[in-house]
Amino acid sequence: MNPIKECRIERGLSQQSLADLVGVHQTAVSQWEKGRTAPDKQSLLRLSAALGVSADRLLGADGGERGIPVLGYVRAGAPNEASQQIMGYESRGGLGFPSEELFALRIRGDSMEPRFAEGDTVIVRRTDEVKNGSICVVLVGPAEATVKKADIHNGIITLTALNPAYEPLVFTPEQVESLPVKIIGRVIELRARF
Repeated sequence: MNPIKECRIERGLSQQSLADLVGVHQTAVSQWEKGRTAPDKQSLLRLSAALGVSADRLLGADGGERGIPVLGYVRAGAPNEASQQIMGYESRGGLGFPSEELFALRIRGDSMEPRFAEGDTVIVRRTDEVKNGSICVVLVGPAEATVKKADIHNGIITLTALNPAYEPLVFTPEQVESLPVKIIGRVIELRARF
C-alpha cells in the first residue's frame, strides 16, 4: 500500500480531510496515493505534520522502519480510558528491543511530576514481569490506563505517583483479579518536550 494512503488510513482520515489539513485539493491526495505524482516540498512538510510521521516514511524511503507507534495518551493521575489510536511514530533511537515489543504513549496529568510532565512521550516495552519500583503502564479495569511506579508484594499491587500530592493506589489480590489490574509494560525511556 502507498505510504501516504497507509498513514492517512491509520489516522482515520478521509482523502478530503487530509487535503484540507495540507491545503490542497482532494485530487492531489488521490494522485499521490496512486503514485501518479509526488507532493512538492511544502506539501510534504505539511503532510508529515498532519499525519505525525516522517517525510521519509511518506516517501517510502525509511526502509520499512516505521519507528515506535504512539498509541495515544496515558494518564499520570487517576486512571483513564486507554487509547489505541495510532497518533504517529517515535524514532527507535537505537533501542535494542524488537519493534513488536515497543509502543509509545503521551503523558497527561501531573502525578508523575517533576520527572514526567504533560505532553512528554514515554517509550514502553511490553511485559507483565517487572522489578519492584519500575515505572509501568498499568491497566486498571478493562480500558483504563495509568503510568505509575509499581510494587508487588504477596499479590498486592501498589501504584505510586512521583508527585507527593497523590496517594498510592493499593489493590488487593481479589481486586487485581476482579477488576482486573494488569501491568502491560515497563517505561524504558522518556522523551521530554520543551
